[in-house]
Amino acid sequence: MIKINKHYTKLEASYLFSDIARRVSEYTEKNPDKKIIRLGIGDVTRALPPACIGAFHKAVDEMAADTTFQGYGPEQGYDFLREKIAAIDFQTRGINISPDEIFVSDGAKCDTGNIQEIFSRDIQLAIPDPVYPVYVDTNVMAGRTGRNVEGRYEGIVYLESTRSNDYVPDLPEKSVDLIYLCFPNNPTGATVTRQQLRQWVDYAREHKALILFDAAYEAFIRDNAVPHSIFEIEGADEVAIEFRSFSKNAGFTGTRCAFTVIPKKCRAFAENGEPVSLHPLWLRRQSTKFNAVSYPVQRAAEAVYSEEGQQQVQGLTSYYLENARLIRNKMSDLGYQCTGGVNSPYIWIKGDLDSWEFFDLLLEKAGVVCTPGSGFGRCGEHHIRISAFNSYDNVVKALENISQALG
Repeated sequence: MIKINKHYTKLEASYLFSDIARRVSEYTEKNPDKKIIRLGIGDVTRALPPACIGAFHKAVDEMAADTTFQGYGPEQGYDFLREKIAAIDFQTRGINISPDEIFVSDGAKCDTGNIQEIFSRDIQLAIPDPVYPVYVDTNVMAGRTGRNVEGRYEGIVYLESTRSNDYVPDLPEKSVDLIYLCFPNNPTGATVTRQQLRQWVDYAREHKALILFDAAYEAFIRDNAVPHSIFEIEGADEVAIEFRSFSKNAGFTGTRCAFTVIPKKCRAFAENGEPVSLHPLWLRRQSTKFNAVSYPVQRAAEAVYSEEGQQQVQGLTSYYLENARLIRNKMSDLGYQCTGGVNSPYIWIKGDLDSWEFFDLLLEKAGVVCTPGSGFGRCGEHHIRISAFNSYDNVVKALENISQALG
């Protein structure tokens, strides 16, 4: 008799974005003539930068000739890309990250989900609320939690992010082992100062904990006071792993390329208390289960770091930030409390309605798809997330519709 992994049965019945898709589908079936503007899921809408397209075409042509064809690539990523990442994303900021501490992958979502494989099942987790669902669900699948009781899993220390703390969670009151942080934050759009990040690094060092730092939205930071990387904090290279993505800065959501940074100093501990370097463990995991991102995609990602690519990526992120500014200003004018929309493509909006009621109101009265905050955790109740990832014209039209529906 084949048995399933019993921990999958603890998962809530459906994934947040599946629920949204179902409700939107039901609405469009009943209202086939009404246009829907999607400001929910964080998928980009603009084309890849020309520099990336040019590199992509060139690499595909190389694959057409025996003399330049590329087969299996190195699991950790090609040197030409890792060297650019290390130099431009880190070393130019005074961060001592070397190319061989970078692991190129097919997505930050995959990496943040897969990284938990290298840790013991009986560790104590600390996860923010609200939060990107992948952090929680992958640990449920691995058996690190109990049942879901009233929207929260037993065995997780939830780090509440609310208006009272500007959606930046406080340090845990008890000792924890593995901490998930995301800044600029998904879903709240909140950012963290260097001093606040320093407190987390100090906590991790004191408690022998590890921080998994999701920096997928760092390209939207325009404020010099906001850190782009946790490794800007001294000592973080011993207690943190960082995840980055080309999805939101260069539009690679459908192309798939990201990277994870694991410094060689970064450690966890064996059962006898001896420190264990995490770098070789992740290398072993990737070498066993992953066959690298394709050569053309990595050449396209490399082009992000060209002079043209940097300008084009800056243009793309600035475009979405202008959308975010419009959304935040309009929702504030309508009397709603907003976070994000500055240094972030997400606007987190607090209302009086149940978050799914808020979602239904915007869908039915304005034809606008947002994301209900309760899908990100208990602290997301009475909130919605609106994404800036759409065309400027669609955002303007969506805001006109929202003003008519809520004004």
